[in-house]
Amino acid sequence: MKFSTRAIHVGAARDPQTGAVVPPIAVASTYVQPGAGQWGTFDYARSGNPTRHQVETTLASLEAGCGGLAFASGMAAIHCVTMLLQSGDHILAGADIYGGTYRLFHKIINRAGINVSLADSTDIDSFAAHITPRTRLIWIETPGNPRMSITDIAACAELAHRHGALLGVDNTFATPALTRPLELGADIVMHSATKYLGGHSDLLGGALVVRERDLQQQLYFIQNATGAVLAPFDAFLLSRGLKTLDLRVRAQSATALQLAQWLTTDPRVTRVLYPGLPQHPGHALASRQMDRAFGAMLSVELQGDFSVAKRVVEATRLFQLAVSLGAVESLIEQPAAMSHASYDAADRARHGIADTLIRLSVGLEDVTDLQQDIAQALQAATS
Repeated sequence: MKFSTRAIHVGAARDPQTGAVVPPIAVASTYVQPGAGQWGTFDYARSGNPTRHQVETTLASLEAGCGGLAFASGMAAIHCVTMLLQSGDHILAGADIYGGTYRLFHKIINRAGINVSLADSTDIDSFAAHITPRTRLIWIETPGNPRMSITDIAACAELAHRHGALLGVDNTFATPALTRPLELGADIVMHSATKYLGGHSDLLGGALVVRERDLQQQLYFIQNATGAVLAPFDAFLLSRGLKTLDLRVRAQSATALQLAQWLTTDPRVTRVLYPGLPQHPGHALASRQMDRAFGAMLSVELQGDFSVAKRVVEATRLFQLAVSLGAVESLIEQPAAMSHASYDAADRARHGIADTLIRLSVGLEDVTDLQQDIAQALQAATS
């Protein structure tokens, strides 16, 4: 079956008792067992839940993996991956990553003696120079957050495996509708399911999908032992959101491309960061690695200083000033003050997260209305 068909039907079989086309939400916290020490399919909700299992099955199919795990948040999913490592191990991460991931890597797991390096993952030779004998995990985002950099997933997979490491890819921005990292050699795919997979700003969740069964079992053991699982109602909302993922992402991507092209003509904009533009340094790679569209996230660097960017994001009306992304409504934010405020200031400067950068998450509104909203905000902030 094709992608959009699987998004609707895999993991969502009709209820055998009632014939309901939408499986009922299972809210039980525990399950009767056939005998002492005899385990049924489900025993305790932390270990497994029918509604969560359904959405994990759907996600595994969409990402071409052997199995999926649904978590209480995207950060819980990433944390689970880091718990595969031991004290003294090393993570090599791309420099263009979410601020929450930076915070987890530099201010939480470092307490366990795990070392982290950030480097430019778009230059594979330079990136490889940061590998150490203790590197056990390479972690990338593509498109990157917030600079929309494009990293060669297949090249990073080859690099990781040559050095005995795993490759994990945060696929939140691209979604499996546009990029499927496991097909390109990655070992682990992570999603903040709060974003595009849910798509309506009404759930909090995360997900991992893996290529090999043994790794899936290792991650399941950690998830079950630590307990950061997705709740049944959030799993139901996520399952519902996945049914329209393909349609939403492609429509949002088309609007984002139009906005990016339009913004390149504005003299108050110094740079538009969107991989769908031919002048983007990762455009050729994105054209090969992404499927028929370039995503609905774009960032813009403005003339002026921090205060100008702050005034712009505070002046929009349709673009709502909020962290998060990927939903039907358009959002705007200033990474230096919001999504990437967790970065040390020196690291923001070192890795190109400028004070004048604003990030747009393009929703499903009419493109003309969104253009008018940005135009009036730019006018209000710079006049």
